[in-house]
Amino acid sequence: MRRAKLGLVILGFLALAATNAQGRIKLVALPERDVTIIRLDNPHVCLVEEERVLTLQKGVNKVDFSWKGVRIDPDSIRLRVLSHPEAVQLLSLSFPPDEAALVWKIASPEGWEERVRISYLLSGIDRLVEYRARTEKDEKNLVLNAYMVLRNFSGEDFERAKVFLDSGGAFEKRIQNGETKRMLFFTARPIPITKTYTWDAAVKPHDPDKAPETVGIPVHYIVENKVSHGLGESALWAGKARIFQDDGQGTSVFIGEDQATFTPVGDRMELYIGDTREIKVTQRKMFEKKINVRRNNSNAIVLYDTDELFTVKVENFKKEPIVLTLIEHISGQWDGEESNFKYEKETANRIKFLVPVPANGSEMLSFHYHRRNCR
Repeated sequence: MRRAKLGLVILGFLALAATNAQGRIKLVALPERDVTIIRLDNPHVCLVEEERVLTLQKGVNKVDFSWKGVRIDPDSIRLRVLSHPEAVQLLSLSFPPDEAALVWKIASPEGWEERVRISYLLSGIDRLVEYRARTEKDEKNLVLNAYMVLRNFSGEDFERAKVFLDSGGAFEKRIQNGETKRMLFFTARPIPITKTYTWDAAVKPHDPDKAPETVGIPVHYIVENKVSHGLGESALWAGKARIFQDDGQGTSVFIGEDQATFTPVGDRMELYIGDTREIKVTQRKMFEKKINVRRNNSNAIVLYDTDELFTVKVENFKKEPIVLTLIEHISGQWDGEESNFKYEKETANRIKFLVPVPANGSEMLSFHYHRRNCR
């Protein structure tokens, strides 16, 4: 048996009593893996499940499992009897001193072949997910290719393994130690997309004319992980996404790269493709007045409310109409008084406006609100 890789040896106790210890033990053939499953759901360690057929002798058998040079968590190793779970019994488990190995004692009422499943957590096998998206020229749909990059630095070779990333389909691959493989995970087409433009008041300058450089408005493609959109079978894993666009001449142009976030079923993935300088946003605070002032016995102000109004001018220099997503942040307790656009309260202090702006045109948003119990 080689100790440099995973090893499995069966030792059977003979029924005859003997004075020589080696006379009581018979070495049986080393069984190869019959089935190997590698699950990569966890980004830090993977779960390996392997099935082997053990040739058990009648009586008590010793099964020696070793992993020298292989990055196994010893506490995670489990053995499960599959063929005769009611008859075959796992008696004990021991770890030989100073060895990367363990020994199971298994009692069998008959001499037969027994299928067992051995599972353990293995470090050193990791995966990266990469996406390649190609949009149509009109930016209405895209084709999404997902690739899995599998890297094996665990110290173990797997001649044939089924690799699962999640509850979806599996790859059956030969994975050698030190090897990196890039595999197409799935292709989805056509996926409808939404192109968004977002201005966040907490991030972008309110007066772009006074900014040291031209202010860009972030642009994203929105991909919804839903069955109705050609996805929705499983979660989309985090990974680098490269986005290309059909140029209408049979080739593609590279338009952006982003780090896609983990996207559960029913949620949406945002792919950043760059900034546009064809949209200009200018915000002004029109007034901020103290009202309902409360004072202490020394006539010092201790609490007050505010009456506030701001406006946002959106200028669109593009040849097509756009819808700008405006994100505003209002601290403390507040009440909206009047707005010429509907808004969505995403959190207690964050609100979102969707402002449609015509081609080569502009729009003005006005929002009047009160803040309470300011200090």
